[in-house]
Amino acid sequence: MVQKNQSWWMQQVEAGGDNNKEKKEARVVEFPVSPQLMYGEEMVHFSHPRHRLSRMCLPDLFTCSGCKEYGAGNRFSCQQCDFQLHDFCAFSPPALKAHPFHSHHHLLFYSKPVKGGIMQSKCEICAKPIKGFAFRCGVCSFQMHPCCAMLSSEMKVPSMHPHELRMLGAATSSSVVDQPSNLVVCGECKRRRSGRVYRCTVCEYHVHAVCAKSLKNGLRDNGHKGTEKPSVLGTAARLASQVVVEFLGGIIEGLGEGVGEAFVQNINGKAAPSPLHHR
Repeated sequence: MVQKNQSWWMQQVEAGGDNNKEKKEARVVEFPVSPQLMYGEEMVHFSHPRHRLSRMCLPDLFTCSGCKEYGAGNRFSCQQCDFQLHDFCAFSPPALKAHPFHSHHHLLFYSKPVKGGIMQSKCEICAKPIKGFAFRCGVCSFQMHPCCAMLSSEMKVPSMHPHELRMLGAATSSSVVDQPSNLVVCGECKRRRSGRVYRCTVCEYHVHAVCAKSLKNGLRDNGHKGTEKPSVLGTAARLASQVVVEFLGGIIEGLGEGVGEAFVQNINGKAAPSPLHHR
């Protein structure tokens, strides 16, 4: 079972390479196997040693207790408490060697994020905060989620786009000049956002790496879309603006009609009429 898991990780990375056999052989990726105890379809994982985890596949949405990100479908779940792991988080090796996204340094597995005060560390691939499991470089500041490590430099997904997609900024043989990800509109979410981007090799179609992750974490196959948690700062800003609007509305309502109109005109940047002075 352990050897099977090792080859499974190898296949995920090799599947993202070029179809040219010589290019595959020139880029060998090694994935040491993390020490897990397997009992058939059960596992004793270091992050949850109290209970065994059972392998199962369910369509419902869950939050992985390892990387703290969403998932659906395949998972390892505790039957005694609410602890669940993505299958790739459960099988995460202790180190990644020559990963296509960061081939010049080894990436070590860490079960906890870097402590950075109020600023959360972010994944170099999807630009989302790292709250749990991650692969981190011991030489530089590069780090990424286990799910992002499952992505490939190139991919072809007919259900998403008919042409091959290649990640910009990754270690590929592409000569295409990279462009900032926040300047392109994703064909999946129709938004602009930070993080790595896949670009079509034929047309101008783009896909965010964070959207491509839905192919690995089971969200796409199980019909879950738009599952990202809203930004805390964005929500706070919307609530604050709503409070201000309601507050100003209350003031205007309590003022006289003439003074109220002048107040509104001042807010809109228009010159307010001179107030009438009664003698």
